[in-house]
Amino acid sequence: MTTALIIGGGVAGPTSAIALQKAGVEAVVYEAYDRGADGIGANLVLAVNGYRALLELGVKHLEDGFDVPRYRYHIGSGKALAQVNNGNPLADGTVGHAITRSDLYRRLRDEAISRGVQIEFGKRLVNAELTNDGVVAHFADGSKAEGDLLIGADGLHSTVRRLIDPTELELRYGGLVTTSGYTSGVEVPGEPGTEFMYLGKRAFFCYIHDPAGVVWWYAAPTWPEEPTADELSALTPQQWREQLLDLFAADDSPAKTIIQAAEEITPPRPIQDIPHVPRWHNGRMVIIGDACHAVSPSGGQGVSMAIEDALVLGKCLRDIKSIEEALNTYERLRRDRVEKVVEFGRDASRSIAVNGQARRVFRDIFLPLVFNQKGAEKDLEKMSWLYDYRVDWDSPVAADSTVP
Repeated sequence: MTTALIIGGGVAGPTSAIALQKAGVEAVVYEAYDRGADGIGANLVLAVNGYRALLELGVKHLEDGFDVPRYRYHIGSGKALAQVNNGNPLADGTVGHAITRSDLYRRLRDEAISRGVQIEFGKRLVNAELTNDGVVAHFADGSKAEGDLLIGADGLHSTVRRLIDPTELELRYGGLVTTSGYTSGVEVPGEPGTEFMYLGKRAFFCYIHDPAGVVWWYAAPTWPEEPTADELSALTPQQWREQLLDLFAADDSPAKTIIQAAEEITPPRPIQDIPHVPRWHNGRMVIIGDACHAVSPSGGQGVSMAIEDALVLGKCLRDIKSIEEALNTYERLRRDRVEKVVEFGRDASRSIAVNGQARRVFRDIFLPLVFNQKGAEKDLEKMSWLYDYRVDWDSPVAADSTVP
């Protein structure tokens, strides 16, 4: 039986382990930290295409979180622009789903373990070497592991990516920083199932009501010059809260009420993506998810792309005998789509950035004229390439296949 070493225990790690096991590949997940990601990470909306990929793997519908079938757009003045579906529902009614990253990780980890997947914690990869018939991974604690292939599900700053190609890769800054939180005990307009988005005068804000009455929210202030880690770490939680309140002071939206009442606010971090990674594999090592195509969170597709990756990689290893040819096929089937999604996320970031007073005023005058309900619905139809995409687990993959 083919064996795989999976580096990274976030969402991509256990998902790829599930896909590989389903394909007849024995996989072990190695996580750098000495515990899981329980309680770590903000909230996200799993797009319907990502949810579809999970269901293809045999993962049951998510119990944690709640459905978000629609968006409602506003400008900072409070004027409503349009309401659109969050992609088209699947045949069984499945729609986009809001969930914390921690809950999604825990669900996938538990699913992998229930299927017999081994997950080892405290295993930080420091090096890996190819052998005549496999790969050896070396960890910081002095231990090592051997397998037929090594999969880097280790995120934006991937160690496996650097082992495949040591050329330094420059991350692309999107002109925004991101922050989020949860707020209880406030009364703001809305109902569960609708994500309210505000293109504010100085920053972007969105929020969702969960069924228990807690408001999940996310903000993306424009920050023209990429901030350094030192700049961001110098901001105290209170300073950051005050800065956010000032950014939304001129808007007619619930942002100030929600931010003021939030118990905690995540520290700001720059929005970055990876538009192109020259090498995805070297015959025995391969990268998936953010390691090879980090997507701006403004695109709402990072987790979905990682799940699709895992599904396609599993199918390729199932159907193509040569590991190297399987990895070649995986890259060929995925590269165009994920790079298109990265650019989609980049465009989404640009659309919510506030670059100068004159441009903002023009946007607020122009948008209501063109972004009406009918136009928004037409835009959704054009997005079928993104939301209606399906990876069919049962369809075979060949080395010359064009359909995943």
